[in-house]
Amino acid sequence: MHKSGFVNIIGNPNVGKSTLMNVLVGEKLSIITSKAQTTRHRIIGIVNDEEHQIIFSDTPGFVKPIYKMHEGMMTFVRSAISDADVILFMVEAKENELKHIEILEKLKKTSIPVLLLINKIDEIDQAFLEEKVAFWKNELPKAKIFPLSALHNFNVDQILLEIKNLLPEAPPFYDKDQLTDKPEKFFVAEIIREKILIHYKKEVPYSCEVVIEEFKEEPSIIRIRAVIMVIRESQKGIIIGHQGKDLKIIGTLARKEMEQFFEKKVFLEMYVKVNKDWRNNEKQLKNFGYLN
Repeated sequence: MHKSGFVNIIGNPNVGKSTLMNVLVGEKLSIITSKAQTTRHRIIGIVNDEEHQIIFSDTPGFVKPIYKMHEGMMTFVRSAISDADVILFMVEAKENELKHIEILEKLKKTSIPVLLLINKIDEIDQAFLEEKVAFWKNELPKAKIFPLSALHNFNVDQILLEIKNLLPEAPPFYDKDQLTDKPEKFFVAEIIREKILIHYKKEVPYSCEVVIEEFKEEPSIIRIRAVIMVIRESQKGIIIGHQGKDLKIIGTLARKEMEQFFEKKVFLEMYVKVNKDWRNNEKQLKNFGYLN
């Protein structure tokens, strides 16, 4: 008997979805920073053993749309609820409410099994945790609740066992040696975007999109040309920095991580361009994968 299914991770920004995704898959597929909107796309990671194929899906955190880009991000979240075999609904131990009541209502009505994961329990005491469990039991009585510390790998094995129990009988959807559905260029762009999120402050990282114009793999090296798009000329200057210093730092950090990821030498060229309205331009958002 073989079991396969889609296990979709949803929750507010900064709740630790990407950390959990990477722990479950055993590879760094989702970028991780302390900033909201780090995850913008729906990222799939595939885990196999002899009897199971689990297709994990990390989704963007819940946001109130300001730009068409945000609308696309929330479409990923809604589809993650409707097409899941199991939903991992992550909440932070200290949070009391969802940013999207609509999502909570969908979870209350769904017949799909929901595992409610209370993450970051290492930051609270037992009495506070018991209050949180009682609160969420009242909100989602059908959900099975698991205290969790994704960062410290606490209770992850128990959650994995529960997921395997809930998976439907089915043949594998993907080849057994496949790790994700995303192309290599996607992860190159995400690595660069992660370094931008970490290195720069305020609104600059949220205005950026990374486009890979060239990805050329040779026997001993991968040659990559990337464009960082910003919405204002002043942001271009900030990204580049004095005499190109900041862009060089980003490039060095990104290249080193790419070389680890691909296990091959990487030559990385990066440019910065102003693209004022990319977050609201439907044609561009389709090209960038935010809209169908």
